[in-house]
Amino acid sequence: MVNWKMVTLVGADQPGIVAQTTNALYQNGLTLGETSMMRLGGNFSMMMMVSGEGDLKAALAPVAEALNLRLHVDDIAGRLHQHLIPNIQIRVMGADQPGIVAKVTGALAASGFNILELESDVAGTAQDPVYIMTIQGVSERAVEELQQAVDGLGEDGVDVTVAAIETIFA
Repeated sequence: MVNWKMVTLVGADQPGIVAQTTNALYQNGLTLGETSMMRLGGNFSMMMMVSGEGDLKAALAPVAEALNLRLHVDDIAGRLHQHLIPNIQIRVMGADQPGIVAKVTGALAASGFNILELESDVAGTAQDPVYIMTIQGVSERAVEELQQAVDGLGEDGVDVTVAAIETIFA
């Protein structure tokens, strides 16, 4: 059984973060599993499943220090090749206001919806911000049932739309 670690690195966005990090892993005999990396609000965030015999913290500490990144490592169960395929997408758009994420995700959780991915952004201007959120996940409930669960949350200029995702998998 492979021992996996979840590595998170966060810091100001700059060229070379991914290249230097993955090279340090490679040079120290460490292997990547699943990863998620993205720029958020001027920062770059990495979540990586890593395995191997090399000393993970010793491999990444010099990179983290050189690039001024915060490094965190946790032991995890690596369940590769057990992917859930999202069958539902929720799109939220409207006036930015406190509680949008909590209200929508709370209603979805109460309906048994399992969130696989959530992305959000604040567009518009500082004077007129527009909140945009896309959620993908898995549910055994019909689109109409999930739409009913989030109806009413779309008050105050916020539109919440639930749609099926067409997949090639049965």
